[in-house]
Amino acid sequence: MAATLFLLRHAAHSRVGSTLCGRMPGVTLGEEGHRQARALAGRLADEAIEAVYSSPLERARETAAPVAARLGLDPRVEDGVTEIDFGHWTGRDFASLDGDPDWTRWNAERGTARPPQGESMAEAQARALGALERLRARHPEGRVAVVSHADIIKSVLAAILGIPLDGIGRFEIQPASISALALWPGGGKVLSMNETLRA
Repeated sequence: MAATLFLLRHAAHSRVGSTLCGRMPGVTLGEEGHRQARALAGRLADEAIEAVYSSPLERARETAAPVAARLGLDPRVEDGVTEIDFGHWTGRDFASLDGDPDWTRWNAERGTARPPQGESMAEAQARALGALERLRARHPEGRVAVVSHADIIKSVLAAILGIPLDGIGRFEIQPASISALALWPGGGKVLSMNETLRA
């Protein structure tokens, strides 16, 4: 008895690749992102999904909305899959972080590093796994879509694959991508990773 979870990274916004947005408010999808979200809705239309959950952040909710609408569902917010709390780094552009020893350590040692006044990767992983376990228990044989963020999805995949957090730089999770898991009590497996669509 297993649940199937489709983990969707939110679609593109104008700050992807330039700013560490974290939990900053007001980060919304651009035109490309809205096209990507509609493409995700089309891709998932025939997957017999029974529920759509989303991080509370705007870019995730805007991605979830067309997916849920296409399926005739109301999206639900799941706080446990929100973005990492990057503390004092929230809203900083990546160029300004370059050379910061704490930033260098964060990218090399995800298993132990912590953003200043923020959340460790291990803490983020634990809360995300807890959230997915709650969804699995709620939909024990169901198919569920969950819209989240790149590092959160990476942390979950790493846990299921048995990869240490220091190794999450070895694979990519693109905007508007789909990764799928099967989860059952006490275990799970990765079904697919980083499927991307043409918008």
